[in-house]
Amino acid sequence: MLDSNRWVVAGLDAGGTTINATVLDSAGRFLVSEMVESPSCVRDGPDATIEALAASLADVLRRTGATRDAVRAVGLDTPGPATADGVICSAGATNFATPQWRGFDVRRALECRLGVPVVFNNDANAAALYAHHEHFGAELADQRSSVSVIVGTGLGGGVVEQGQVIRGAAGMAGELGHIWLPMDGLLAPGQPTPMCNCGRPGDAESVASLTAIEKNLLPFWLTQFPGHELAAEPANVAAKRVRGYGERGDPLALKIFEQQAMAIGRLLTISANFTDPHVYLLGGGVVEASPQFRDWFLAQVRAHTVLREEQVRAAAIALVPDLDMAGARGSAIAARAAAMSAIGVG
Repeated sequence: MLDSNRWVVAGLDAGGTTINATVLDSAGRFLVSEMVESPSCVRDGPDATIEALAASLADVLRRTGATRDAVRAVGLDTPGPATADGVICSAGATNFATPQWRGFDVRRALECRLGVPVVFNNDANAAALYAHHEHFGAELADQRSSVSVIVGTGLGGGVVEQGQVIRGAAGMAGELGHIWLPMDGLLAPGQPTPMCNCGRPGDAESVASLTAIEKNLLPFWLTQFPGHELAAEPANVAAKRVRGYGERGDPLALKIFEQQAMAIGRLLTISANFTDPHVYLLGGGVVEASPQFRDWFLAQVRAHTVLREEQVRAAAIALVPDLDMAGARGSAIAARAAAMSAIGVG
């Protein structure tokens, strides 16, 4: 329950189907420890989603005992691409692709609806911000840097420097999934160059994502393992089952995850040369697997991450914690920082 003498901020993580909400008090304590989910109504358009976000805020405040008047700011995140000011890309965004969403100013619309400042990040940046603060803690977060790589349907990422997300001029910095990777030595003989949903060949997301498994990796490896039982499944179903096969040591699945680990290692190697962070944070379904498989995969990533001797001594590769709640919590952290700045604290 909330101390009545303290103000709060909220974090709202708006996805294609659900909103996850949290509350953070002025002392930096999260007031909910579980997922607080509700429908996002994205398919019903912007107006319905703004109302759903307002309802989600009201619900999570009720759960914590916080009053509406105690809210100083709200953090919001959505899937990218979107500008730093919260305007959905003119070509649409992940799960926000219908025409009415294109160019929609979701941050301003929610701010007008709630009557409090709204701080916007894309979902990967919000998750990266939470991962950074959780890894370093309150004492060191503002003095350290990190790069986060989050493997899901696509490949999200975020760069944090001295506790602040690097946004870029258009708000699209940290789109690590769309960094081009050298494919020499990564692809097997005869394996086609993978294509990304963005239309570019050979970027990180074209290898290290669930979509990559479905469209690029699994179709090829099924030709190398004739008679494999995954060939009888629809492609989208088979792709989701590959991790389970990997946990059981299936040779086809391990080939796929070896390529994904190599791609992530090469991506971290590139990151080492443009930001040289204190920690590389890895998240997503593959690291939420059984401990044995997770450790094997992380070891593969480390083996393909080429760092200088000085960087090896200074940096670490670690896992993103609480990934399901990371977006909402990162959004709340960003909102708290904005609220403290507004009152001249921090």
